[in-house]
Amino acid sequence: MCSELFRIPYSVGGVPIFGVGLLLALWAIASAVTLTSLIRRHGWGEETFGALPALVLLGAAILFLPRVFPEGLPIRGYGVFLLLGIISGVGLAMHLAQKGGLPAEVILSLAIWMVVCGIIGARLFFIVEYWNEKFAGLGLRDTLLEIINIPEGGLVIFGGFLGAAAGFVAFVRRHKLPLLALADLVSPCMMVGLAFGRVGCLMNGCCYGGQTDLPWHVTFPKLSSPYEARETISDQRLSPPYADQASRGELHGFRIDPGPSSTEFAVVTRVDLNSPAAQAGLVVGDSLQAINGSALSSTRKARNKILELFLTEQPLALTLRDGKRLVLAAVPPPERSRPVHPTQLYSAIDAALLAWLLWAFLPYRSRDGQAIALLLTVHPVTRFLLEIIRTDEPAVFGTGLSISQNVSVGLLAAGLALWWHLSRKPQGITWPLCASP
Repeated sequence: MCSELFRIPYSVGGVPIFGVGLLLALWAIASAVTLTSLIRRHGWGEETFGALPALVLLGAAILFLPRVFPEGLPIRGYGVFLLLGIISGVGLAMHLAQKGGLPAEVILSLAIWMVVCGIIGARLFFIVEYWNEKFAGLGLRDTLLEIINIPEGGLVIFGGFLGAAAGFVAFVRRHKLPLLALADLVSPCMMVGLAFGRVGCLMNGCCYGGQTDLPWHVTFPKLSSPYEARETISDQRLSPPYADQASRGELHGFRIDPGPSSTEFAVVTRVDLNSPAAQAGLVVGDSLQAINGSALSSTRKARNKILELFLTEQPLALTLRDGKRLVLAAVPPPERSRPVHPTQLYSAIDAALLAWLLWAFLPYRSRDGQAIALLLTVHPVTRFLLEIIRTDEPAVFGTGLSISQNVSVGLLAAGLALWWHLSRKPQGITWPLCASP
């Protein structure tokens, strides 16, 4: 894990770089040259207007970044691999478009629509999924700042897929392009981007798996960034797997989860042998009512209290719903988390293999839409299975399944429906794409 690779200073030798500085001047010159070139070639057409959002967003980022990150611009591993994924996916799409006789400018414009809509969708999905854990209870200003704090992570792949799909459909309708043929073209490209993005998840520490003793396990450091090693430790500076394990009691030797019929009380779902929890007499099925005298009205409050006491190295005085009182000895915070499944790498390998499968399948299509149908059939199944060993997403909607598993079921149904629809159409493809270099 390497959440933060380095920080870029906002000024060098007294010369401002970001904000009202050198980069903003270079941006103004580059934007003027780009717009002039586009107007000469296309006039005030779709290509010119399609470039405006990207130029405006870039200028706004240069201008306002010092206000968002006053200590320097952090370059994060997650963002680097996300950018690599976008570049690789768009490059592959341009290569395939060239084989199909589609202008590269169309792919670049489509990429802007899909990337912007995908990031918005991924962030909205994350906000909805983790509202109670990360956003509820914050003031309006803090909530808004947390919502836009994308560089810290917090993008859900399925939300990005749905957002990108919405941008894709809107672009296709606007430009009157063949929807299924273009969907086939971009299907392996999306998986290439996802493979890079999942490596970014490993760098960020998100999308982690459950504990395991398999030889290829991974552990995560206590702090999310080496730049924070000299600062006061808080729950906001811990790496996500470490914070999750500490707040659930796993570093004390037990684990709490919401009860099966109610989320009002935290229930002990695991107790490790010879751990402080086992030595204190805690058993699976115990339900927490109070910790160190603080009454608990939800699992979230229980987790926050356990984490607070863990960071200050205090013992846990547990009051159970059956009236029993137990005291767990304080645990010195270890330097790394307990070993977990490298689910980020599993997902990266899964996406890379699916990208290869789609790439190899393209020349053998007999109807437009078969490649995207294959994607909608295979990916939901592998994602559903991977969710079984992930522990970062709770069950929702009373289904016993995580939100990603519920979406997987819906996407699989859509994929099967698309196969049925395609089987009723005559054979024929718009672009006979060849997978060879």
